[in-house]
Amino acid sequence: MTIRHLKTAKSEADRAEDDAKVRSAVEATLKDIETRGDAAVRDLSEKFDNYSPPSFKLSEGEIEALMNSVSDRDMEDIKFAQEQVRVFAQHQRDSMLDIEVETRPGVILGHKNIPVQSVGCYVPGGKFPMVASAHMSVATASVAKVPRIIAATPPFKGAPNPAVIAAMKLGGAHEIYVMGGIQAVGAMAIGTETIDPVHMLVGPGNAFVAEAKRQLYGRVGIDLFAGPTETMVIADETVDGEMCATDLLGQAEHGYNSPAVLVTNSEKLAKDTLAEIDRILTILPTADTAQVSWEDYGEVILCDTYDEMLEVANDIASEHVQVMTDRDDWFLEHMHSYGALFLGPRTNVSNGDKVIGTNHTLPTKKAGRYTGGLWVGKFIKTHSYQRITTDEAAAEIGAYASRLCMLEGFVGHAEQANVRVRRYGGRNVPYGEGAD
Repeated sequence: MTIRHLKTAKSEADRAEDDAKVRSAVEATLKDIETRGDAAVRDLSEKFDNYSPPSFKLSEGEIEALMNSVSDRDMEDIKFAQEQVRVFAQHQRDSMLDIEVETRPGVILGHKNIPVQSVGCYVPGGKFPMVASAHMSVATASVAKVPRIIAATPPFKGAPNPAVIAAMKLGGAHEIYVMGGIQAVGAMAIGTETIDPVHMLVGPGNAFVAEAKRQLYGRVGIDLFAGPTETMVIADETVDGEMCATDLLGQAEHGYNSPAVLVTNSEKLAKDTLAEIDRILTILPTADTAQVSWEDYGEVILCDTYDEMLEVANDIASEHVQVMTDRDDWFLEHMHSYGALFLGPRTNVSNGDKVIGTNHTLPTKKAGRYTGGLWVGKFIKTHSYQRITTDEAAAEIGAYASRLCMLEGFVGHAEQANVRVRRYGGRNVPYGEGAD
């Protein structure tokens, strides 16, 4: 087996050091929000966003005015994208069925799918107004019928971004706040004097937002750890360097720490891609970001075989995986650790990010090994229930339960079962003994 790195990224040690700095800053900031509430949120907003409005919560009048400033074409595009997301989310929701079954005569078991009762949706937007993120979180929560959906987004160039606010409102947000970063997710999860805390936080964000969600998990639920964007291109000679380079840099422009990885079995494609990246960076308007990201976090991995490519891809477990080979369905069948797959050269990650209908909030930092991305099911809790409808079943199950409780030494547990054996089975079971 021969796997060669033609380009390497920052070492794991350097990344761990970066993570430690983020962790410390987030911990102190969340403690400040818990201690000082609204005052801390305002101080943080002034410090990081230079933004201090009379109220961070937008009124209905302010929302309407912002929506009226969105062009007809932009509004049409937002509605189209949101409809694609809603349609797919509704199909997913329809696949989640309540069940009730009689497993033995007189024994009824079931489960109900119940929406989370309040959700805070974070929509990034300080550097780029992430209109699409509103569809992914707010609209999907709406399809799940979450009763209280609040949404927060940073100011964009010192003011609320009209398109983002429109997407939030059309998506079904009940409360909209113009707040960014740690202060936004912290305020929604912890609560302040003016913001009631939510039960769950969802949405992507930078490293600070992702770390804040990690530290708040347990106090509230979260969708997943969705940090800086990651992309991987798995390609062979069925495509060219221009397409691979475009797909890598198209995601590297997200931020200064967005990993972009090419995995290929073609040395020619690898070298052509590197040359195309150099060329595109001379003309890309976002090159100031994409170039830093590529230099620090970009990788080119050359393999001998498709099996090696698969092994590397599953180990990295990238958020977005663009597959362009002569055997895309083979990768679909065998890939097991990733955020989302984009199969064939006709599609691309931007489709998933913006419009096609699948959700773009996806696991990063290898979390794809144990979770998928945000979907309507993340807003649903599945709760079980049981019912016994006959005396015979109560006595039968009670006898088994009693003996199994005594096996573990739980006498009080056993007596719960024994009461039923005595009452419904007509059998005298002395206190502290298992039913024979």
